[in-house]
Amino acid sequence: MSGTGKSSVLRVLAQRGHRVVDTDTDEWSEWTVDDEGEPDWIWREDAIAGLLAGHDGGHLFVAGCRTNQGRFYDRFDAVVLLSAPAETLLARIDDRSDNPYGKRDEEREAVLRHLEQVEPLLRATATAELDATAPLDVLADRLEQLADA
Repeated sequence: MSGTGKSSVLRVLAQRGHRVVDTDTDEWSEWTVDDEGEPDWIWREDAIAGLLAGHDGGHLFVAGCRTNQGRFYDRFDAVVLLSAPAETLLARIDDRSDNPYGKRDEEREAVLRHLEQVEPLLRATATAELDATAPLDVLADRLEQLADA
C-alpha cells in the first residue's frame, strides 16, 4: 500500500546491513494487461525467482505489492502487511519528496480505493501485520524478529 513506509523501513534495514529490494522498478516489475484489459504492474517472475534462488546468506527483505506476488509466497519466511489509516497514508504521500505518486487527485483516489479493496486481500494472505504508524526503528526491529523466527 502506498504511503505505509515500505521504502523508508527498507532504508533502515539496509543501514543495518541487510539486503533489501524494492520491487517498484523496471528491474523487478513490468507493465502488462490483465484479463479484463486493464494495465497491471506485475513482478518479473524470472527476475524474482532468480533473486530468491540466488540469495543464500543473511536476511533478504523484499517490498512490493503486485497481483502475481502470491506465486512466490511459499519461498518467503514471512509475508508482512504494513498498515496505516488513510489519513496517515495521504499525509505521508503529501510529505514525501522522493516519489511523485499520490500527488494528483486521481492517484489519491486510487490510494483510497486500494486501501478499501486491496488491503483486505493482502491481510487475508499475510502471515503478519504491522502497524506502520510505529517509528521506523520499531518497524525494522519487528521485521528482523520475524526474519529470525
